[in-house]
Amino acid sequence: MSAPFSDDYTGPAVVGAAELNADVRVAFAGRFEPVDGRYHWGGRIAPHLRLSELVRGGQRSATVQIGQNPGVTARLAEVDPWGGIRVVGVGRPPWAPPANVGSQATVGSQATVGSQAIVE
Repeated sequence: MSAPFSDDYTGPAVVGAAELNADVRVAFAGRFEPVDGRYHWGGRIAPHLRLSELVRGGQRSATVQIGQNPGVTARLAEVDPWGGIRVVGVGRPPWAPPANVGSQATVGSQATVGSQAIVE
């Protein structure tokens, strides 16, 4: 059974930037912005040394993939004092279920979507 779409997600993700594909923990939230008619999402990537070095070196473009969902383009904004990386995106968020998701559950790590725990 697939979880319903929610406006936030906390859990594992893969972030691709330059030559790096990093397994990370993320905390994202999103909202529909009526002014421009698009969905805006963003949040924080938990501290990751190599990814932080890339951002400090000027890397801004990235892809974020959560579970089996297709990766989406994101912008790496800045590294916070604790080593976490701020990330923002516009459009389909990486945690939204694809249109063709069936009722099949997968087994893996646990994540939180909205207030509901799911298994990836």
